[in-house]
Amino acid sequence: MANKSIVTLKHGDSWVNEINGKPEGAGKYPTQKEAIEAAVGIAKRRGLEHTIQGENGRFREKNSYGHDPRHIEG
Repeated sequence: MANKSIVTLKHGDSWVNEINGKPEGAGKYPTQKEAIEAAVGIAKRRGLEHTIQGENGRFREKNSYGHDPRHIEG
């Protein structure tokens, strides 16, 4: 089974969330903040990783909401 993740991306003048390249949620959001809030909710419910693309097109943040190892040495 492939690792699933949700990605918040700039799409024209709006923002979208995609899971493994397919649109997810309410479609387009007018702001990045609204898209991120929706994506975090989905990621938490489904135990997904969430990646956020910045205004400049570069990925700026990645968060995991499930399936992490319990004991991390470091």
